[in-house]
Amino acid sequence: MPEYFIRKHFAGKQPDEIFSRIGFSGDHSRTLQLVQSGAYQIGVMDYTVYEVEKKAGRVDEGRVAVIWESPTFPDYQFTIRGDVAKQFGPGFKDKVRQAIVSLADPEILGYFARSKFIPASNDEYAPIEEVAAATKLD
Repeated sequence: MPEYFIRKHFAGKQPDEIFSRIGFSGDHSRTLQLVQSGAYQIGVMDYTVYEVEKKAGRVDEGRVAVIWESPTFPDYQFTIRGDVAKQFGPGFKDKVRQAIVSLADPEILGYFARSKFIPASNDEYAPIEEVAAATKLD
């Protein structure tokens, strides 16, 4: 997502054509730490991680600021094989979907930084498919 929107905003230029140095922290919380420390000038992170870090008192708003937010896109999707009914019986896919959508245990949902999961259709993943095609990830 970050590379796609950088290219879109800067007329197709790749990040290394715009920034003098590119790094990858491997972790959203680590990205925040690197920006706050001054090691990185800018970073990209999931807003839910930012909110969790902020709530925990680990965001120094004197050192960092949100400068842009990407448009909403589906995240944390669960995928099941199309042929699961052969092994587990008719309706199994719907049972799994219902179990995930009805999940209400705050501890489990906390691992995903979510308060709930919602059903999504394949059509809702069009923005991700567009990004994958544009960045040659398809």
